[in-house]
Amino acid sequence: MKYHRRRTVDPPENIRHSSCRAGVAGRRESAALFLERKEILMPGFVEVASAPRNSRPDITFEPDDEIMKGANLLGRVIFGARGFAPEMRDGVPTLGVPMLTDAEAGFQEIFAASGPVMSGRDGGLAYAVDGRHLFCTAQVAERTVYRDAARIAYDSAFELATRLGYPNVLRMWNLVGGIIDDNADGMEIYRDFCIGRAEAFGLWAGRIGRIPAATGIGTRGRGVYLYFLAGRADANVRHLENPRQTPAYHYPERYGPQAPSFTRATLAEGTLYISGTASILGDETVCLDDVAGQLAVTLDNISALICEDNLRRAGTGSGYTLRDLDLIKVYVRRAADIPLVRARCEEVFSPEAQVAYLNVDICRPDLLVEIEGMVP
Repeated sequence: MKYHRRRTVDPPENIRHSSCRAGVAGRRESAALFLERKEILMPGFVEVASAPRNSRPDITFEPDDEIMKGANLLGRVIFGARGFAPEMRDGVPTLGVPMLTDAEAGFQEIFAASGPVMSGRDGGLAYAVDGRHLFCTAQVAERTVYRDAARIAYDSAFELATRLGYPNVLRMWNLVGGIIDDNADGMEIYRDFCIGRAEAFGLWAGRIGRIPAATGIGTRGRGVYLYFLAGRADANVRHLENPRQTPAYHYPERYGPQAPSFTRATLAEGTLYISGTASILGDETVCLDDVAGQLAVTLDNISALICEDNLRRAGTGSGYTLRDLDLIKVYVRRAADIPLVRARCEEVFSPEAQVAYLNVDICRPDLLVEIEGMVP
């Protein structure tokens, strides 16, 4: 069974097709997560040279009870009330992330393959490749300080990606439990996580592609859940910044000892991956405690990021508008704000777009809404 981006499903309540549109001991504990024996569950060889050169990943949202047996999949991420570590289900790398309440119907983010798949485990990682793309996922269990464990998880993932021949990381998702809580040292958990992530990027500078589009967002659980999509060395990749915003990796130290490691968007082989975007101008949060104002700035930021002028500055082709977006996740900090946010999103996004609304914390305590998406 092939999953099509526009496939019609009956979405759960939180998904809408818009109507209008720590020290040595800590290091050893962390490393143990990623030093288990390697296991390939579907042994084989994906002939890279014969893989279709311009194939795009086919990604869609589906209800979590959708039967997937027999589908040719790179991976799946299950959004529900409870999370679980990466595992192989019917040969497919599968991650569970705690992003919903028990009262909300879950959904899956499905990554379909464009060719024959090889999948397996490598220590704490679960992965699959299809000759054009790598899907990889990991979990960092709850701990008092995350820096070392985050670095080791990223380091392990980058080593796997380069060893398998997929050094161009295209899109990353970092789902961080207690994202704005303090760790055992009194540092915000997201800032703690950013240190370890940046250390890993530094270790692999020059061996993997540039820092890609990413989302760093809260969950309803604890620990950190990671998944990413990577391409081959010959992938046509460009990374974009936003003229209205300071590049995140240049944020001043008042936002943490290490700036976040992501770019505002990545364009890869015709697909534009848009990072989680919020009400930030320059590096400052604007429209404090005003969800309507923050939503307006967020949408304006995305519009500026994907417009023709900005894409031309990056040496790409035509630009896009908000109605071109699909596979949109809208993160809203306060549940009471979701109806207002949903109503405005239904006005600006395409009626064909898949949109999920998630009530979780955002990476700054003063941010009320964040939006990510893709232009396929």
